[in-house]
Amino acid sequence: MWLLDKFLGRLIKRGRLTVTDADGADYRYGDGDADFPDVAVRLTEPGTARAIASDPRLGAAEAYMDGRMRVERGEIRDLITLIRKNQQWEKTGPLAPRGVFKRARQATRQRLDHFNWRRRSKRNVAHHYDLSDELFRLFLDEDMQYSCAYFEDPEMSLEAAQRAKVIHILAKLALKPGSRVLDIGSGWGGMALAIHRVTGGEVLGITLSEEQLEAARRRADDAGVADKVRFELADYRDVEGRFDRIVSVGMFEHVGPPNYNRFFRHCHDLLAENGVMLLHTIGRIGVPNGTDAFTSKYTFPGSYVPALSEIVPASEKAKLMATDIEMWRVHYAMTLEHWYDRTKAARDRIVELYDERFYRMWLFYLSGAGVSFRYGGTCNYQIQYVRRRDALPLTRDYLEREKARLRTIL
Repeated sequence: MWLLDKFLGRLIKRGRLTVTDADGADYRYGDGDADFPDVAVRLTEPGTARAIASDPRLGAAEAYMDGRMRVERGEIRDLITLIRKNQQWEKTGPLAPRGVFKRARQATRQRLDHFNWRRRSKRNVAHHYDLSDELFRLFLDEDMQYSCAYFEDPEMSLEAAQRAKVIHILAKLALKPGSRVLDIGSGWGGMALAIHRVTGGEVLGITLSEEQLEAARRRADDAGVADKVRFELADYRDVEGRFDRIVSVGMFEHVGPPNYNRFFRHCHDLLAENGVMLLHTIGRIGVPNGTDAFTSKYTFPGSYVPALSEIVPASEKAKLMATDIEMWRVHYAMTLEHWYDRTKAARDRIVELYDERFYRMWLFYLSGAGVSFRYGGTCNYQIQYVRRRDALPLTRDYLEREKARLRTIL
């Protein structure tokens, strides 16, 4: 316990954390500040403290998943909040691996993990998105939007905030009647169906998830628009043709830095000369950094959260003009808090679908991600691209006018 005790002593300065080791000894950290959580955890097996100290995020996650670490006062979200709020991004530098050799090993692993050849890309997507549709229906909104919602009012419901997100994105696309649109990473089809309702034109949605493909096609059939809104199991690298608009929401995180230049070159070639593209991605607020071990192992293998300094240079090389860059700071934190609460409410059904360990893993994933968006170094970026500088109105005033129009349609 001495190594974990030393680590927590340096880390927890505000709030209160009580750790009871497997031998029954209590260790207390923090000043009791009421603006920070008060959490108590119990380690139930010898060796758990050492496992956590040697790899804090993955070690704590697996100890919680296995029941070797139990949260006895508060809940797992409170524990992660306490830790991350004590290391708020604005007040500290990013936490990096210690030692040059450890940094080199991590950099090499990251390059290999993020190369994302076609076969690996599909396998990585299937790991997460081919889980049971019922699981996602238990915590997502009715439209099955599995990306950051847009809270125009903090008191908005999840459903209202996801609708606001769709409207915000469609306004930036400056859609025209009859537009031909490509949706890269189309999920369960909600965005593509909304675009068709606005334009009446053809929409092609592509995904690497067979579960999502089946659900999206079913939704298009049920809406009677399958002849206009098509969904295909396809890699973005294999799409051909020309599109008036391209939208990609929550997919760029799976492209991988070695493929950024190719991604944007292909989007440039697919986009009509006077077309508009909107890229919505999780991003890193600061400098580039690697993917943590828990995410790589349990939730999004092969994923990578890019810094803005990695996205824009790649798109510049493809001669795509970034006409609008917007940073969403805490919207995803609010979204994930809704998902976390809904997951807790659906505990019994999730355990029935999978097991208790999976349920705790999912809670850890949602709470860790939410806290990272609220106190850590992650955010969302929306970047609007054009090939021609006159493809959009002269000023941004059109966005609010377009959003008002879309609210009457969607």
